[in-house]
Amino acid sequence: MTSINSDSSHTILTLDAGGTNFEFRAIRNQKDAAPPVVLPSRSENLDTCLKNITGAFQRLKEAVGGTIHAISFAFPGPADYDNGIIGDLQNLPCFRGGVPLGPILEEQFKVPVFINNDGDLFAYGEALYGLLPEVNAELAATGSPKRFKNLLGLTFGTGFGAGIASDGRLFLGDNSAAAEIWCIRNKLDRESYAEEGVSIRAVRLAYAEKTGQNIESVPEPIDIAAIADGKLPGNMEAAKYAFRRMGEVAGDAVANAVTMIDGLVVIGGGITGAWRLFLPTMVDEMNRELTSVTGRGIVPRTELTVFNLEDEEQWSLFIRGQTSEIQIPGTRRTVLYDTQKRVGVAISKLGAPRAVSLGAYAYALANLNV
Repeated sequence: MTSINSDSSHTILTLDAGGTNFEFRAIRNQKDAAPPVVLPSRSENLDTCLKNITGAFQRLKEAVGGTIHAISFAFPGPADYDNGIIGDLQNLPCFRGGVPLGPILEEQFKVPVFINNDGDLFAYGEALYGLLPEVNAELAATGSPKRFKNLLGLTFGTGFGAGIASDGRLFLGDNSAAAEIWCIRNKLDRESYAEEGVSIRAVRLAYAEKTGQNIESVPEPIDIAAIADGKLPGNMEAAKYAFRRMGEVAGDAVANAVTMIDGLVVIGGGITGAWRLFLPTMVDEMNRELTSVTGRGIVPRTELTVFNLEDEEQWSLFIRGQTSEIQIPGTRRTVLYDTQKRVGVAISKLGAPRAVSLGAYAYALANLNV
């Protein structure tokens, strides 16, 4: 696993760029070294947007005493992240045509600049500081021989994003296009893509479908979740249906991904507060069985048993595994053998913004070799 000095005194400036707001941080020793700066994206005009970005970074640089070691941040794609070039963004139209944002910042601040996708940095933050070390610490505490090295990070919000961390490294692909889970086929609409079933708009559309409402009059998912829980007036069954549908589409897409990655799954983003309404369906979908063409053979959806780590009983079963002690022939020595192939799905305890900023911080440290 890549070694990162988490106690480094290096100061890294980070940014989580959304379509509405930009959130800037200065991080040292995994903590904020100055109060965060939040500004509107001002995405209608490139000059104004760039002035906001450079101005906020300058404010943070001054706030931490004038010395920074790198700038590392999340920015939407499509982009050539290796070269710091932002492409044709839908939510930030002023960047269309290709803007060398990384080189612009390097020229002004004279430090290395690293840009990645928010899903990638979310996964990296959770792999180094969130779910992955939490699970491995619990396994170690119980004497289990099992350890996890791989993690799929998912973001459920305006879109359906993902990132992959493997053995302490971020998996980025050859075209800055790794882990683009949003474009996997939508199980419930075969001519569409998964993001149309796993996003804020998906929940609202499903609620509208069941209630016959116009989409413009449908509340946001936070209110639909409250309707499902009986805390707000509305169509409770339609609300529950909307989240179950999202869980089913997400479960199918994530099962495809986990089949290739074989690692833990952590979810963050704006919809995660409603996890009780979609996570059980998502895990059930990942555990469902498939049949052969003749119908005579039944196989599991993946080779793995998937556990809902937000469920206390399932967490205990996951940590316990199926461990036995086997003897080494010709000796009195024994070894522990865990026969259960398994992964778990959990909700981020760090929260997506914190995980993204820590991922950006760690990515910079790893590339600075400190």
